[in-house]
Amino acid sequence: MSTSGMVFIGVALLLVASASAQLNETFYAKSCPGGVQAVTNVITAAVRSDRRFAAALLRLHFHDCFVRGCDGSVLLASTPGSKAEKDAGPNLSLQGFGLIDQAKAALEKQCPGIFSCADILALAARDAISAIGGPKWRVFLGRRDGSISSATEAVQNLPADTLSYSGLIANFAKKGLNEADMVVLSGAHTIGLTHCSKVTPRLYNFPGGNGSDPYLNSTFVVAEKKLCPNTAAAQGNLIPMDGTNGGQTFDVNYYTNVLTHKAIFKSDDALVSTSSGRSKVTTLAGSKTIFFSAFGSAMEKMSKVGVLTGTQGKIRTVCSKK
Repeated sequence: MSTSGMVFIGVALLLVASASAQLNETFYAKSCPGGVQAVTNVITAAVRSDRRFAAALLRLHFHDCFVRGCDGSVLLASTPGSKAEKDAGPNLSLQGFGLIDQAKAALEKQCPGIFSCADILALAARDAISAIGGPKWRVFLGRRDGSISSATEAVQNLPADTLSYSGLIANFAKKGLNEADMVVLSGAHTIGLTHCSKVTPRLYNFPGGNGSDPYLNSTFVVAEKKLCPNTAAAQGNLIPMDGTNGGQTFDVNYYTNVLTHKAIFKSDDALVSTSSGRSKVTTLAGSKTIFFSAFGSAMEKMSKVGVLTGTQGKIRTVCSKK
């Protein structure tokens, strides 16, 4: 790489670090007192009504941060001639938009034009996971909202569920996240649902196998086939990514599943395809305390990726509209 190229990257990293440094936990203490609690109230009530919202809101925040940074761009609606992130293939199953709108509406009544949609997303993810007994981490506030949302960029930036271990590391590295962050954040798959279409190719007519993917645990295959018959109608059925506790309990069972070949995605299997990955997965599988602490730290780090602060971006009054 040329000297000028290295200097450019160095300056870019300094700018990113500078922007994230402007975030703080008490950002709205004077401009919107009670605003953070207003978000917590909306999210906690929703998750207590339906625990599935926890996974939805965590995923929404992740998908926002991995495309243009944590700027709320995943919330923007498509416009004529401009297909937004939320309409990209990997994002078509995203949920929770209505809850973000509900929280934003409450904030606009309380302190109009002050609280960003990007900050609501960050708080919603934390509060949702905490509400189901998961870890609770610090959320540093002060993000501003972006005005560009591209479906093409979503496809280019979001990690595919077929990536290898090296592919996952490379994808996360582009966001300033390291190997350990990647393995820990993959633990989010301990909650949430996916469609049968994601697993049936590994259960039936698997190339080179005796019907199913020989890597998969045979007991797991039998159980998944009951949930996902080999029919076109069943492809849209929803199944838990971690069926140990119905996919709604935030715990270390995901890592146990990965170690015992009971995970849904090839990217899950990839975590134990190297000695380094297997070591990290084994450690996390053995301690809820270690997992919760590491997950919280990784979420704090991820939530600062590519943030807009100061005079950058804007504060949207409606999260879906520029």
